[in-house]
Amino acid sequence: MDMHNMTAILGFENGTAVIGEGFGAKKSTTGELVFATPYTGYVEALTDPSYNGQILLFTYPLVGNYGVDYNECQSGGIKAEGFVIRQLCDHPTKGDSLDEFLRNEGIPGICDIDTRMLTIMIRDQGAMRACIINGVSGTDFDVTKAVGLARSSPDIANLDLVSEVTCPKPYRLRGRGKRVVLMDFGVKNNMLWNLQRREVDLVVVPADTPTRKIMGYEPDALLLSNGPGDPATAKNGIIVVKELAGQLPIFGICLGHQIIALALGGDTYKLKFGHRGANQPVKDLKTNVVHITAQNHGYAVRYDTGGEIKVTQLNANDNTVEAIEDEYLNVMSVQYHPEASPGPRDLEKMFFDRIVDTAHKRK
Repeated sequence: MDMHNMTAILGFENGTAVIGEGFGAKKSTTGELVFATPYTGYVEALTDPSYNGQILLFTYPLVGNYGVDYNECQSGGIKAEGFVIRQLCDHPTKGDSLDEFLRNEGIPGICDIDTRMLTIMIRDQGAMRACIINGVSGTDFDVTKAVGLARSSPDIANLDLVSEVTCPKPYRLRGRGKRVVLMDFGVKNNMLWNLQRREVDLVVVPADTPTRKIMGYEPDALLLSNGPGDPATAKNGIIVVKELAGQLPIFGICLGHQIIALALGGDTYKLKFGHRGANQPVKDLKTNVVHITAQNHGYAVRYDTGGEIKVTQLNANDNTVEAIEDEYLNVMSVQYHPEASPGPRDLEKMFFDRIVDTAHKRK
């Protein structure tokens, strides 16, 4: 790590602080620290808009080995607030290094610390506010400052994170198939690519787009994307689903799934430390088949959702809700990411083909 020669401090709201080696941008940042468990996919994770407002910790100890392939980015740049890892590879097999990537994006990172200890702490105490101060020297070397900044940072539940990652204006990805309107709450590129491969005529609209404008595109189906933060803050999305349920087939992924549940009379709650990784088992209650899925969420839908919502899939680890459906209203949504890459693609074809098939059946 001699190329950096930067000391960094990571402080938590519970008073814990650790000192490590800094990389990436020489600056400080705050956010809710969460951990993710995949062995690969650090480029996809860092650029996933669902991590907006959060500092990301990778539990796998060796990170950066295969460099940065910008074709793997899930958005226009890094959306996580900071990066925490055990060991950084300075000499990847190809492309830019992870250090260069974070420096170019203005994102600080910290390494050479005990990430296993921090993961256990988060698992036991729950996700918590944290602060990275990178480039510490002389009089700035103060661990109490990092803890204080973590404690004074806002709770993620109170932030409108979607407005920071949604598209600024509508755009169209033309296709020869049926038209799908996608409400962008922080959409991943893999989601767009999956729809384009199926020749969907796709219109992507900002999260605050009203119902009348959505219907003005004459869609055959509506898809609500993934995104960051508390689903209760996505008030316009909830209104749109309420107004269009029964008129238009509606689908949702991750945050979109939670928004649909709230719109149909269900409830959501914050998980202790969330599901973030590429190995979450999901059991289909119709077939009893267990699929392995990739996930990234800190909130979940309550099992007793109320109304006509039917829970169709559960997490085999903790029985949290993974999919809901209302056949009468023609609504279906999933908590996991069927478009995940790298990671399991067990349900990619099933989910996106269903959107296309449903759109074609609509008269």
